[in-house]
Amino acid sequence: MTTLYIDADACPVKDEAERVATRLDIPMVLVCNGGLRPSRNPLVTLRVVAEGPDVADQWIADNCGPGDVVVTADIPLADRCVKAGAHVVRHDGQVLNAANIGERLATRDLMKDIRAANPFHQGGGPTFSKADRSRFLQSLDRVARLAMKGG
Repeated sequence: MTTLYIDADACPVKDEAERVATRLDIPMVLVCNGGLRPSRNPLVTLRVVAEGPDVADQWIADNCGPGDVVVTADIPLADRCVKAGAHVVRHDGQVLNAANIGERLATRDLMKDIRAANPFHQGGGPTFSKADRSRFLQSLDRVARLAMKGG
């Protein structure tokens, strides 16, 4: 059975993911370090893990597998989930898979080095737009349906 796992700390698309889970009647697990209000939706479970770096990521990676869908922007977590056989969707709707995760990891590492070398870097990225939300909804719906069919 397909389960939808959400890397919920700082996830901007929790409500959208819940709408897809409800429409497709699949369980959804919000994984976080705390601070989220539980949903009244019986399909949604809140899994609060211990404080600490990557504890939520570890829990998701340990529990996801073939046929599951993971929503995360964390590239190392996405890599672990893809290797476990899960489908991965980023918040902006990009699908990460075995064909593109290596490139994403390399780009992430390169950008980390560039940011570390630039003392004037102010941080932040592009703002999250309505178009990103729309792409996310379409991608998550498509990927979840594929996962439910065993693809």
